[in-house]
Parts: sequence; structure tokens; C-alpha cells
Amino acid sequence: MINNRQNKILEILEKNDQTSVIELTEKLNVSSVTIRQDLNFLATEGLLKRVHGGAVLKDADDLTNRLGVNYEKKLRIAKKVATFVNEGETILIESGSVNVLLARELLKIKKVTIITTNVYIARQFRKNEQANIIILGGIYQHDSETLVGKITKTCIEQINIDKAFIGIDGYETDSGFTLYDLFRAEISSYIIQKAKDVFIVSDSSKFGKTELTNICYTADIQHIATNNELDVHFQNEFNNAGVDLILA
Repeated sequence: MINNRQNKILEILEKNDQTSVIELTEKLNVSSVTIRQDLNFLATEGLLKRVHGGAVLKDADDLTNRLGVNYEKKLRIAKKVATFVNEGETILIESGSVNVLLARELLKIKKVTIITTNVYIARQFRKNEQANIIILGGIYQHDSETLVGKITKTCIEQINIDKAFIGIDGYETDSGFTLYDLFRAEISSYIIQKAKDVFIVSDSSKFGKTELTNICYTADIQHIATNNELDVHFQNEFNNAGVDLILA
């Protein structure tokens, strides 16, 4: 768990994408030794990238770089969504930074079977021998560590999915839920068709923007999990559509 000072470091990085030990020492009024320890810890947690004299935070495909963006909000969502997973269940976690944090929260559940299309998410369970992990095959995308393509789709055809947790890059009323990766979008759409219970999982910054391609609309899913800063317009829209809106 990160402390208040470390959370402030992430907030500074969210605004500027990069910072230095000197800048953080002045802003947070602590020693450079403390700042370096904080940065090393946050880097170990996958929330930023250490560079000479400071740190950077990039909102790119690399999930390691995306975790630190809106971290506190994403963690709230992950903790809330984790309560919907029962011990002994088999669930599918697709991709996205909130889903990485969800995977970490599920480490606390002793018996759970996780199906995933994301290698980075699977690695969150490497020290939990009680968790059963199934990684679907496919073409490996190096930045996002997501598996895509015909092989992935064939694997999905062979399994029954009770609950699926899907990340998104954008949502607008007309365009629906969208992703900027065409290959990942194809797989996400197919998972949504196959699953009995679908959770869209994303922080509120994704709502109000449209990315390249649609994966589904509100009529295709059962739950939307996001932080309570979601614009009231969207809250009303989802409630009127009969979707279970989960605010953390």
C-alpha cells in the first residue's frame, strides 16, 4: 500500500509526465534519500519508471507505465470490483490497468480460477500457488502483453465464461465502449458475446471520449465499475439503461 507522500508523487507525475529528485525534495519538503526510496518503491510496484535523477510516467500501451495514472481512483475501483468475485469462481480478466490492480486484489482470495488474455495480469499471481491461472494463446503484443488473433478467439470458443472483466479506452453514448487497438477490440467483443455476466472496468477519465473501434454498447453488458467522480450525465444514462453502475 502506498503512503500519502508517494501518492502525491504520482499526482505530480500525472500533471507533468516526468519529475526529478530535486523537484520532489522541494515540493514535499523531505530529504533526497527519502524521495529516492519512494521512487524505487513505486518503480518496484510498477507505478512509474526510474530514470537518472528522477522518474517518468507515460500513458502508453505498456501497463507498467499506465498503472500510476489515476492510481488512487483505479485502486478504489479494483477493491470494489473484487467484492463481486466469490471464492471458488472461474472468471476472465481481459486487459487494462484497473484489471491489473483487480488481479492483485484477488490474490487475497484463496481459491479462484483466472482466465486471461494478458500475460502481465497472469504474472500478478506468480507467488500465489493457490490460484489457478489459464492463459489463452495467441499473438503476443509486446507493449501491452495482450494476446490477440485467431488462436485467442479459438481458445475462447472452448471455454464457458461466467464473469468477464473488460477494460476500455473510451465511451460515448453514440459510439459505445471503444478501444484504440483493433486486434484487442476483436477479442474483447467476442468475450462479451460469450460471457454470462460482463463488467466494464475503467476509471472515469475514459468516459466522454471515443477511440478507434467499438467493442459493445450498454445493452450488451450488465455492469459498469468506475470511480464516483463519473459525470452525472453518464450516471443517469447508465441507470436509465438498466445497467448496474458500481461507483467506488
